[in-house]
Amino acid sequence: MTIPRFRHGSRVPGWDDPVDLDRPPAEVPDPATTEVPADLRAEIEGYMAKYPDRRSAAIPALRAAQRRHGWCSPEAIQQVACVMRLTPGYLDAVATFYDMLETEPAPRSHHDVYVCTNISCSLRGADALFDAMCAAAEGEEDVDVRSFECLGACDIAPMASVDGIYVGPLEPADAERLLDDLRAGRPVLEDKQLLRRPVADPAANSRDFALAAGEEMGGDAAGPTAPLHDEQHPPEPDRRQGTTP
Repeated sequence: MTIPRFRHGSRVPGWDDPVDLDRPPAEVPDPATTEVPADLRAEIEGYMAKYPDRRSAAIPALRAAQRRHGWCSPEAIQQVACVMRLTPGYLDAVATFYDMLETEPAPRSHHDVYVCTNISCSLRGADALFDAMCAAAEGEEDVDVRSFECLGACDIAPMASVDGIYVGPLEPADAERLLDDLRAGRPVLEDKQLLRRPVADPAANSRDFALAAGEEMGGDAAGPTAPLHDEQHPPEPDRRQGTTP
């Protein structure tokens, strides 16, 4: 029996790739021989400062490296691993799980359109919406349309994320209007943006959500830098010299 909602592929890319059992175990990159751009290092350390466990900053750190390199290349993962003092294998496991992290070379698309095709959206017509979005974006080299297993916005199903902005509920007829907004540089489907929806509690919002032209939503910004180690996370022994750095 064919299940249409799975026709866009597995949620986890490369799930059926064979494991290289002969690959040598990777160690934490040596800061003395691993070049990391100063601004990328500062941004990653800023994310690490937000969490008591530095591993919690893996996703924003990888996204920062992806913005710089265009994808989570071996070099990008090596640089993140060096700053975070983690093995590249640990970060590779994170990068291959999340669809928003590219582990293969990808064009630097100006606009990313993710159409949710998980069960809630699928039951409300996500497949037809995805097809309409692909047709509307055909020939647009700076627009990347892809299906997404779940974007966590079932209350506005079917929906999509456009450059991080959630829009919905959508109909196939909205696809062309969405592309027109992108071409014109306007806010995308402004009347259907999740961030502009009113809430029951008038005191729930702490600011006016009508963004000015060129203004970006706050959120995933780097915090102040902090030491990599503290009493709960002491430095690991240097196995090469048998001493603690």
